[in-house]
Amino acid sequence: MLEPTRKPLTDTVELCFHGPAAKRQEAVDYLRGLGFEAKDAGSIPWREAFPEITDATLPGVCLRGARAREGLTQKQLSERTAIPTRHLSEMENGKRPIGKAMAKRLGEALGVGYKVFL
Repeated sequence: MLEPTRKPLTDTVELCFHGPAAKRQEAVDYLRGLGFEAKDAGSIPWREAFPEITDATLPGVCLRGARAREGLTQKQLSERTAIPTRHLSEMENGKRPIGKAMAKRLGEALGVGYKVFL
C-alpha cells in the first residue's frame, strides 16, 4: 500500500538581492528569521565562468548562439538576411561590429530582440 506523501508548497517565492558584501550574513540571518531558507548553489557570475568572453566578443557569441538555436548554418542565415557569409563569420568572431541596422535584420531573421547583438 502506498503511503501518503507530503504535498509540496506552491506558495513560495525566490528572491535575489544585490548589496554590500559586508552585510550579507546579517541579511541572511534576518531573512531566516522571517522563514526564508538560504539557497547557496555555489553559483558564480557568468563573466567569471567565461573570462574569454569580453564586451567586444559578446555580440558575436549571442549571434552564434541565436543562429545555433534556430538550427541555421551561416550560409542559411546569409540567404535569409542578404548578409555575406564572410561578414557573418567576422561578426561571430568579434572581428566586425554589428551595427543597429544589421542587428535589426539579424534579430528579425532569428526571432530575437535586436538589442542582444549591440
